[in-house]
Amino acid sequence: MIKKYRFHWVVAFVITTIYLSLLYGLYVPDWEYQILKEDQGSTLTTFLNLKVKCGVRGHTGPGCNAVGMLDRMFLGIQHLYRKPVYARTKQCSINYPNNGPLPPDAPSWCQAPFDPEGLLSSLMATVTCLVGLHYGHIIIHFKDHKKRLNQWILRSFCLLMLGLALNLFGMHLNKPLYTLSYMCVTSGASGFLLSAIYLMVDVYGYKRASLVLEWMGIHALPIYVLIACNLVFLIIHGFYWKNPINNLLHLIGIGK
Repeated sequence: MIKKYRFHWVVAFVITTIYLSLLYGLYVPDWEYQILKEDQGSTLTTFLNLKVKCGVRGHTGPGCNAVGMLDRMFLGIQHLYRKPVYARTKQCSINYPNNGPLPPDAPSWCQAPFDPEGLLSSLMATVTCLVGLHYGHIIIHFKDHKKRLNQWILRSFCLLMLGLALNLFGMHLNKPLYTLSYMCVTSGASGFLLSAIYLMVDVYGYKRASLVLEWMGIHALPIYVLIACNLVFLIIHGFYWKNPINNLLHLIGIGK
C-alpha cells in the first residue's frame, strides 16, 4: 500500500517539511496591535496600541510564533479571531481556566488576535486528512476483518508513539499551532477509536449502540455549522416563555 499510494506520502512529507521549516525557521520580529480603550464618562472612541516584544526564531508560545505572524502578514490582523484560546490561560485571566479580567502583570499578547485555523496550521490539517484517507484505503484493499484491524492498530500505534516521542523531546502538543506531534497523536488516537467502533459494529454487530454516532456522521457538516455559528445556543436560550429563564433547558430540568 505504501508503494501504491506513494504520491500521497510524498505530498504529506513535503507539506510537513514546509510546515516545520517555516514554524522553526522564520524570524518573528516585534509587532503591534490595537484594542478599543474603554473610557468611562467619554463618548469618544479611542484605541490603545500594544507592542508585543518578540525578536525570536522557532518560538511556539502564544505571542511570538510564526503561525500568527504569517496570518497577520497575509490575512491582516483585522481579519483574525479576536477571542483566542490563550485569553483563558493563567497568564491572561484571574479566573483561569475561564475568561476573566487581566492580571496586573499580564503579558502584552493576552488581548492580541490569533486565528487557531490559520494558513500554516491548515497545512498540518491537510496531512491529517491524508492519514484518514489512508485508513479508508485499508478498507478497500483488505477484506478480512482481522487484517483491517491489524493494519489500523499498527499504524495508529506508530503514529501515537511518534507523537508522544516528539512531545517528550520538545515538539510539544499544541492544537492552535497544529504541531506535528499533535497531528500524530490525534491521528493515532482516531485510528484506535475507528478500530474499536469497527470491532463493535462490523465484527460483533452491536449496531444499536452506534445509531447516534451514525446519525452524527451523516449530518456532520450541519452539526458543525450549528455549533460553530452558535445557532444551537441561540435555539436553546432564544426560545422561552414570558421570562428568559424559562427556556428549553429549564423545561427539561437543567438550570433550576
